[in-house]
Amino acid sequence: MDLKKLLVLIINDMVIFPNNEVRIEYDNTYDKQMINIVDSIEDNLMLIVNPLDENTSIDITSLPKYGVLGRLKLKMAVPNGKTRLVMEGIKRVEICNYQQEENFFKASYKDIEIKENKKEKDYFNILLKSLEKYINKAPYVGNAIMSQLNKVDSLNDLCDLISCYLNLDYSKKKKYIVTIDPIERAKKIIEDMNEDIKLIELEQKIEREVEKELSESQKEFFLHEKIKLMQQELGEANSKDDEVVKLRKKSSKLKCPAKVKERIEREISRYEAMNSNSPEIGIVRDYLDWMINLPWNNYTKDTTSLKEVKTILDSSHYALEEVKERIIEYLAVKQNTNNLRSPIICLVGPPGVGKTSLALSIARSLNRKVAKISVGGINDEAEIIGHRRTYVGANPGRIIQGIRKSGSTNPVFIIDEIDKMTKDIKGDPASSLLEVLDPEQNNKFSDHYIEEEFDLSKVLFIATANYIDQIPYELRDRLEIIDLSSYTEYEKLDIAKKHLIPKELEEHGLTPLQVQIDEDTILFIIRSYTKEAGVRELERTIATILRKIVKQFLLDGEQAFFNITKEEVEKLLGAPKYLYSEAVENDEYGVVNGMAYTAFGGDVIQIEANYYKGNGELILTGSLGDVMKESCKIALSYIKANLEVFKIDKSLLDEHDIHIHVPEGAVNKDGPSAGITITSALISLLTKKHISSKVAMTGEITLRGRVLPIGGVKEKVIGAHRTGVRKIIMPIENKKDLELIPEEIKNEIEFIFVKNYLEIFNELFKK
Repeated sequence: MDLKKLLVLIINDMVIFPNNEVRIEYDNTYDKQMINIVDSIEDNLMLIVNPLDENTSIDITSLPKYGVLGRLKLKMAVPNGKTRLVMEGIKRVEICNYQQEENFFKASYKDIEIKENKKEKDYFNILLKSLEKYINKAPYVGNAIMSQLNKVDSLNDLCDLISCYLNLDYSKKKKYIVTIDPIERAKKIIEDMNEDIKLIELEQKIEREVEKELSESQKEFFLHEKIKLMQQELGEANSKDDEVVKLRKKSSKLKCPAKVKERIEREISRYEAMNSNSPEIGIVRDYLDWMINLPWNNYTKDTTSLKEVKTILDSSHYALEEVKERIIEYLAVKQNTNNLRSPIICLVGPPGVGKTSLALSIARSLNRKVAKISVGGINDEAEIIGHRRTYVGANPGRIIQGIRKSGSTNPVFIIDEIDKMTKDIKGDPASSLLEVLDPEQNNKFSDHYIEEEFDLSKVLFIATANYIDQIPYELRDRLEIIDLSSYTEYEKLDIAKKHLIPKELEEHGLTPLQVQIDEDTILFIIRSYTKEAGVRELERTIATILRKIVKQFLLDGEQAFFNITKEEVEKLLGAPKYLYSEAVENDEYGVVNGMAYTAFGGDVIQIEANYYKGNGELILTGSLGDVMKESCKIALSYIKANLEVFKIDKSLLDEHDIHIHVPEGAVNKDGPSAGITITSALISLLTKKHISSKVAMTGEITLRGRVLPIGGVKEKVIGAHRTGVRKIIMPIENKKDLELIPEEIKNEIEFIFVKNYLEIFNELFKK
């Protein structure tokens, strides 16, 4: 049987019963869904349903199996800019299936067959008697219902008629629609009427007790006493009065600007005058809670000893001299002038190099409290500057929330992942941070929720980011950028010896007398089980080893001495994860080591080139970005323009297809710095001269063969050294960047600086 589909009208705040008319008004400007539904109704018929759970989003699973077949009787525009509908419920029906079409739901239905039951007549009479008792007790139910009882002759219709007049909440009335059996429905109605009668009798009892003490001239007293007795029944006697007293006491002790104190007093008076049942009372109470508990003038005193600050920073972090020096400079100038704006520092570096932990150490060294938020993935500017109080569930932004949690007006405020904010239709949170991070503005920061100025100028903001290029330019202009580059193997070794191993031994309940590990083993772990710029993975690996040792101690029943050697590491952790020596074993034509800067720091990538019979096409693979693809085309064009210089047969290019591939195809690769590497791979292939696998290079190439400078030199050199490279070719403009590279690495690598590719050709292919 092909059932006709009708439009489904979903109502969240009221119930329409069969044989009952209701009037609905909706706003023409905002209720667009209602307008579209009403305009799409066919034959004035629709299916009216109430969702099972109004707190969840509307989908097919949230819609009930039963609803009401309804009819639109009247649609009329009224003078206040709204539209009035008159809806009639016809009968209760079973809905067969729902189907979503664009922004609407449609469904087919069938009639419900109700089997006759001999007990229905008895319940009919019982329900009438209960209704009569209810009308006598409930002042809000008039006798209008009695005039309609003569038209009702079935228990089903009687239940629906009474349901319309009951003073019950929406969730209870909603159950009457999906209760198909009239007897079961009658039982629920009788139970709900009896419960309502008890509440009415309780209210009348309260009124009688109040009236005993009431005089003609004490109307105000009567109202207060009635509220008190209600609160006694609820166990909340005098809670609001006591709260107002406490709020005034806190306000009197609060150290804040006079304007703020006036605002707080005004809000307390407003709160005191409000009815306890007012829906706005909770909003005012929450606002007062925020205003009174914010640290308006609660400053902590900075450590005055610069030596002590330096000692604390050195004890918690290895190297990182630039940022330590900047903090000490700030304190020195502040002590000398006693009036200095806090710097807005941004620590930029790969994951795991200690950006966040360094910020925490700075707070400890200054004796300041800490506030910390992460803005990674935030796309709503209200997360930073708060919501207006007119919104439901409004709250201050994360800046004010962090200040309150810290309990200080001058904390060290850490803003993590500042390069990972997003921008969409909800706003631009990066622009909202401008007021926070601009020293010229943040002394009068205004949160939308607080609506009063809060001084952030004494806050020491420290932002962290992985990539400086992803920080919006207007925000970057306010920041003092400090680069935290990758650690060398020997720096990691010192960090492991001085910080990581002692910390992990303590956390696992071990002592240096029980477990020992030498430098060679630590270096073996760093080289064979970690591949990162920082030390996060190294710390996890050390923790894994110690966990296994603790388990072994407990299984053996004794805690003996354990010396961790390379062999023991392999037993505990399995075979090495990273075998750098294999990456540089073979020397082949058309294979050259390039240098890359990744999220793990520096690394070496092999660029491969090959050719075969074809028509001179260029094939590129390996998840290359647009810029890197252009570098491949530039390299080939440069070679074609200098065939005689490189002694390459032109027919090789005309009669063959060239394929350039960068391994690890699942990883996206982009950037111009592989230009000279691609050129060298092609020349090596076409001249049948191999390039040593101990050589790596980086630099952008132009069509004229000029070699342009690149970034990330320190990370690239450290990564190349780690993989066994001993000769590096790079642009001459990058020579200045060698100052950042540790001496122990520079001593083991031969650096060749070039301006033009011909210098590289002479170095690699003419010897």
